[in-house]
Amino acid sequence: MKIAYVTHTRFPTEKAHGHQIARVGEALTKLGHDVTLVSPDIKNAIRHEHVQYYHLEKDFEAKKLKTFDAFQSKIIPGRFAFLFTMKSYRGSLREYFADNKFDILYARSPQVLPALLKTGIPVVLELHTLPKRGRSRFTALCKKCKRVVCLTTPMRDELVSWGMPAKKIIVEGDAVDLERFEKLPAPKKAKHHFALPDDRLIIGYVGSLVTMDKVQKGVDILMKAMPSLKQHYPNVFLFVVGGPDNWIERYRKQALHLGLTDHDFLFHGSVRPKLVPDAIAACDICVYPSPVPKHQYFKRDTSPLKLFEYLAAGKPVVCADIPPVRDAVDKTLVRFVHPGSVSSLSGGIRDVLEHPKEAKERSAKGLKMIKNHSWKKRMERILRELKMEN
Repeated sequence: MKIAYVTHTRFPTEKAHGHQIARVGEALTKLGHDVTLVSPDIKNAIRHEHVQYYHLEKDFEAKKLKTFDAFQSKIIPGRFAFLFTMKSYRGSLREYFADNKFDILYARSPQVLPALLKTGIPVVLELHTLPKRGRSRFTALCKKCKRVVCLTTPMRDELVSWGMPAKKIIVEGDAVDLERFEKLPAPKKAKHHFALPDDRLIIGYVGSLVTMDKVQKGVDILMKAMPSLKQHYPNVFLFVVGGPDNWIERYRKQALHLGLTDHDFLFHGSVRPKLVPDAIAACDICVYPSPVPKHQYFKRDTSPLKLFEYLAAGKPVVCADIPPVRDAVDKTLVRFVHPGSVSSLSGGIRDVLEHPKEAKERSAKGLKMIKNHSWKKRMERILRELKMEN
């Protein structure tokens, strides 16, 4: 099939969604489809082509459409810049698809739906969150799509409660690039690469520190668990890989305030996607923390990309028990802890250290399970659902 994969953000991007976009495009190409990634031509500091930036094995065409970048305007207030930019981009989308024909339009941005639905080409919408306002209009647009892909069951359930037919929804979370985890460096070598002490137990977190620029993802809870852990295991060492930089400095000060020293932790900052497997390989235990799930991101929207990467590396995982991750794992694969609880997180890590046999069994089961969650198999399942409808 000839597939246009449409996003409303700049591409490539250093943000996590860029990695997901690249892997979906690559997976569709590996399945034998002719893929074109369509995005707005707006300011982007990244100069690399996407195939180099994301280290893709299979390339696909990336088409940037002329768009008025209102964020660069000195006279348009920031809160209106997005609206003006999207209005311009939707106009460019209408023109582009009037002249270029595709079998499927695969969109990950509700903002582009009005333009795509007018083309008459079947649209598949992949949702990463649900809107706070305009539910009726949004649901009406979703009903016009051939299929809607929700990342989690809680997201699907809420969308159904708004009036969306359940039969038109596919639940399919994120996935993992298994090939990147096939030849991991030995833990000692990985530790040396990141200047980590090889005689310490490395407790690791690899991922963004915040979502939506300000919502913390639980690293603060992990830091607070470290002093208690050190009372029982003085040789534990906290290794955090991810940004943004302003949060790194904030967390570093917080760690020192908690009584940790510079010899107890390392905030490395973000790394290129190519180095993520190496960072995970350096860890003895990987942690997927979470605050108490009051925000919709933790109750409904988050898809466990980094959890899949931890499992693909064969690492013992301590994981906050929040609703979205239950689509992917259960207690036979990870050591669950209560979200937002410092004592529960500390206790979960201690349990892994004190019961290495059980932890190893969970890791082995996780490695077996994760084989079904490659990007290629994910997209294969989604496209199979589309064919079944025909």
